[in-house]
Amino acid sequence: MPPAIARPFALSVALAVLAALAIQLLHPFIAQVRFPPDQGYNWYLWKRPDPDVWSRATAWGGYLAHQAFIWGLIWWAQTNRDRLRDRTTMHPLNWVALGGTAYFATLHALQTALFYDGLAQDVPVMYSQGSVVLVLVLVLLIEAPRRGLFFGAGKSWFAATRPFLIRSHGYYFAWAVTFTYWYHPMEATWGHIWGFFYTFLLFIQASFIFTRVHTNRWWTFVLEGTVLVHGVIVAVVGGQDFWPMFAFGFAALIVVTQMHGLGLSRRARWILGLAITAATLVVYADRGWTRLEEVARIPLIDYLLVSLIGGIILIFARRRA
Repeated sequence: MPPAIARPFALSVALAVLAALAIQLLHPFIAQVRFPPDQGYNWYLWKRPDPDVWSRATAWGGYLAHQAFIWGLIWWAQTNRDRLRDRTTMHPLNWVALGGTAYFATLHALQTALFYDGLAQDVPVMYSQGSVVLVLVLVLLIEAPRRGLFFGAGKSWFAATRPFLIRSHGYYFAWAVTFTYWYHPMEATWGHIWGFFYTFLLFIQASFIFTRVHTNRWWTFVLEGTVLVHGVIVAVVGGQDFWPMFAFGFAALIVVTQMHGLGLSRRARWILGLAITAATLVVYADRGWTRLEEVARIPLIDYLLVSLIGGIILIFARRRA
């Protein structure tokens, strides 16, 4: 990675770590919030029990301003792409994007401290979760021509979808991440802290558009793989017993698809695959073999969505041809 972008990138990630950890400083301001009783399926616990005009206005206002900002940057970048041909250096656009990320991180922290409200007050949690799942599915489609879908195979299956997805994915990804970011108050649990750290990383990815960072295969692999850590932490902190579903379900995606785009040797891929398989068997020997089907849930859903969405895009592409 060229030094001109490596140093700002490293500094951005370091600041993301500090910003995530700093969320703990909000605890004295929000500790008095008492949550409504858990109402079961599709209920999000962390929202204030007495929302008012100002709490809603600041949450939705912050989200809409942030969304307009990041969509505006994407539009400008695509309109002026000839000015951004040099992928080895930082452009003014990248600095503006990073500055905006810092600004909206500060704004969200202040909004949480003063109003403790988010889009969760008005939107079911399944929309937040589903938006991020779809991001991961679209990444599988975008990367398929390079690394395949199943152990390196399937590179040509949805290759025709890539031009459309490359042109349009930024708008959807920016919506999904920004929407999820403002969905949650900046709660000081470790599950939330890790989640906000993850969204900071995704905003950094967006900020380095038209640089080599944005397409670095190890960096994008880290962004895909971090969802495994986030899912496990959220489940464990929440006292839920299905953390292996996240750990080994997302690990299965690494073995079947994601590690095949890293240029690893065959030996390295076998070692990684066998290590993950062995860990899965050890856990489920104690957990019970009847629950092993949990591991297949996440890959099955993701690959079905890949087939569905990829198929729809192919149909429309052929009709336009």
